[in-house]
Amino acid sequence: MTNSQTSKNARVLLADIGGTNARFALMKGGEIGVIEHLKVADFPTMTDAVATFLRRRNQLHAVQAAVLGVAGPIENNRCIITNSRWPIDGADLLKTFGFGAVRLLNDFEAVAWSLPKLKPQDVNAVGDQRGVAGAPMLALGPGTGFGAACLFFADAAPFAAVTEAGHATLPVTSAREEQVIAHLRRRFGHVSIERVLSGVGLENLYQALASVDGIGVPERDAAAITEAALDGSCGVSGAALDMFCSFLGAVAGNLALTFLARGGVTIAGGIVPRFVDRLSRSSFRKQFESKGRFESYLREIPTRVVIRSDESFIGLKAFFDHNMASAARVHR
Repeated sequence: MTNSQTSKNARVLLADIGGTNARFALMKGGEIGVIEHLKVADFPTMTDAVATFLRRRNQLHAVQAAVLGVAGPIENNRCIITNSRWPIDGADLLKTFGFGAVRLLNDFEAVAWSLPKLKPQDVNAVGDQRGVAGAPMLALGPGTGFGAACLFFADAAPFAAVTEAGHATLPVTSAREEQVIAHLRRRFGHVSIERVLSGVGLENLYQALASVDGIGVPERDAAAITEAALDGSCGVSGAALDMFCSFLGAVAGNLALTFLARGGVTIAGGIVPRFVDRLSRSSFRKQFESKGRFESYLREIPTRVVIRSDESFIGLKAFFDHNMASAARVHR
């Protein structure tokens, strides 16, 4: 029996776990079921949340495997979610629920696995470039933090390289940006990528620009800044969003060069889909391509934004099909 056939026979728990929300779905017959949202704060442990979901589906002792995307670093198949302190331990889940196999993936690793499976209607292209078949494909994006992972296509099977790119130093490409970053350095010391390219990062940009220009502005969260930028009611909000797009282009271009991601760069996360049109009109592509002698190389790499909300589950299924289906079959 092939891995693909095994996937169609197995019941598999899929989960996307963040600091605030946990999303669960059951895959049966090779199809991903309805995604259920649970609040992390409502459950003392991950085990309690999993048990609640499986009981609601009458599947408490009927699932063969689990694949979980988690927003945090993974070591020995274990992770503590950065913003909730929820411990997630693959060995504990294996023992508690009798799964045949459990794997924890970084959340952007799961997104990277989804990239070959996304359809044209799942994304908005920023530009009209076409990717090189079989070349590395990069997923990155701002959310609560900043994540990035790259999918490579080896002879045997694809594999994803996970990064902590969000904690690398933010690049500066103009005097205006340097003014803003100097302000943030005084506030934070080290200015990482996610100090700017995240929800809180957009707020940091807004506050820094107002301070640099000596303008009094009301307190706004990231959603309010985005709204004020898009409706034109606040010039500082507009400048913050445009600088956000500029930094995103510069960082995406750097990572595309790092991984030689000629298969394309895909932006995921819950922030950028809210202003794809603004991103397309911004200096995002210019900054993406502005890499000196490698400008022509980057000019050929496509960039796009995921507008489908369940891409992580597509990636979790793809990972299972490639790497775990045989383990689930043995357990059965």
